[in-house]
Amino acid sequence: MRGRGLIAAAGVLAWASMGGAAPAVSPYAGDERRAIKALSEDEVRDYLAGSGMGFAKAAELNRYPGPRHVLELADRLALSTEQRRRTERLFASMRGEAARLGGEIVAQERELDARSASGAIPAAEMEPLTAILGALQGRLRAVHLRAHLAQRDILTAEQRRQYDVLRGYGQAPPATRPPGHHGH
Repeated sequence: MRGRGLIAAAGVLAWASMGGAAPAVSPYAGDERRAIKALSEDEVRDYLAGSGMGFAKAAELNRYPGPRHVLELADRLALSTEQRRRTERLFASMRGEAARLGGEIVAQERELDARSASGAIPAAEMEPLTAILGALQGRLRAVHLRAHLAQRDILTAEQRRQYDVLRGYGQAPPATRPPGHHGH
């Protein structure tokens, strides 16, 4: 125990000799070189491509399959020709609308970045830009969520169960029992 005490004391002395604080390196270090400071290149690419980006996670993890993943698993889910056609149409529609909205988000982020870079963006100009961005984000998320809701109706109950298993979500949750009920 004596060795640990000496090590701890040495650590405290070293910390105190540095002025009491470790240097603060921001997790954003390096991001100042981005074309749009708030978005990585991958995020810009995903927005412009209409990618999911986790916007429908609430649906996906609550047993509403996503059209892209259904298409990836089409053979294993034994989709009928009609189910595949409907899913392809749903995916194309979702992706097109998401890419359009993603383009608007990237443009608004670019505008906010440019106005911020000017060094003189008044709150009266910043607030409307962020309100537009928030509304666009909400609309984009709704596009992805609606597609998951529609996809669920295209599949059978067994296909939805199999989708969850194939995606690693396991079996359907057990039926909820009232407190004190032991299944007898």
